[in-house]
Amino acid sequence: MGRMKKIFRDYWLIVLTGLVIGAAAVALTALGNPKNMGFCIACFLRDGAGALGLHSAAVVQYVRPEIIGLVLGSMIIAMIKREWRPMGGSSPMTRFILGVIVMVGALIFLGCPLRMVIRIGGGDLNALVGLAGFVVGILIGVLPLKKGFTLKRAYRQSRVEGLIFPIILVIMCLAWLIKPDLFNSSTEGPGSMRANYFIALGIAIIVGALCQRSRLCMAGGVRDAVMFKDFRLISGFIAIIVAVLLGNLIVSGGVAFGFAEQPIAHSDGLFNFLGMVMVGWGSVLLGGCPLRQLILAGEGNSDSAITVAGFVTGAAISHNFGLASSGTGIGAGPVVAAVIVGVVALGLISIFNIAKGEQ
Repeated sequence: MGRMKKIFRDYWLIVLTGLVIGAAAVALTALGNPKNMGFCIACFLRDGAGALGLHSAAVVQYVRPEIIGLVLGSMIIAMIKREWRPMGGSSPMTRFILGVIVMVGALIFLGCPLRMVIRIGGGDLNALVGLAGFVVGILIGVLPLKKGFTLKRAYRQSRVEGLIFPIILVIMCLAWLIKPDLFNSSTEGPGSMRANYFIALGIAIIVGALCQRSRLCMAGGVRDAVMFKDFRLISGFIAIIVAVLLGNLIVSGGVAFGFAEQPIAHSDGLFNFLGMVMVGWGSVLLGGCPLRQLILAGEGNSDSAITVAGFVTGAAISHNFGLASSGTGIGAGPVVAAVIVGVVALGLISIFNIAKGEQ
């Protein structure tokens, strides 16, 4: 009985967070967001980059309230719980480059780790190939961690430094609401598919608060299972899949399992795999997946805010240079070269940031 109580105490919040995220993804899809993309950090940051004119792909441009809500939810609950601590200075440029690499990999696959599990729950078997790549990437990233990999310590910073990123997002939100024509906005394609702005914002604030309390992280779940035999975070991973699967069965009446004709997905198994290898490896080195980086940025971590800037830059690079995939396949640009450069860069970062004396 005592063991069961301990398991419940350790797992309940993480599982609850996963179930809420899965339910939120299904609800946001029913309310207008793209199918199998109720929540996707990579896709939504990509849309935001397009809204700011950083890329010209007209079908993926929109100031997504989900991104703003996740950060605000994290910030609000962190302040209430006195866990809001402005920190930074831990290899910011390296983190920026890692952010670019992770985003390039995510847009080759067409989704972040969060969308990967949402796609699995929606019946997209291509996402299982992505999951295999994600796990392999994490396993590769764990090797330098065991050898003493570090991006060095972060330092306390001013309150202003911790508030800059959330303030920028709030300004973007208000500017879009007051004068939406300041931004590019898709009239067709995934960027034009959107839930009600205020409902999406409210749902994301709740999810952001839960993620801050539970520390849910897609990459962290696999990393902790491998390194410490700790399966708490990975239970949230599983809960999302279960909630999305059940939600789709309830809302849509069924789930279409298969590889072909899945929404906003392609069936090039090699690049689905390699894209998520980049995402898994880079996320481990960063200390968290894209979702976790947004939550940490809400807690006042300027290093995570810089990483998010790397994500946005990676999205712009991906679309401006033809690296981003589409539903018809991989991009027309130098995708093979991008994967090679990304993997080599990850390898060099892994090697050169192993602390001396720990090899």
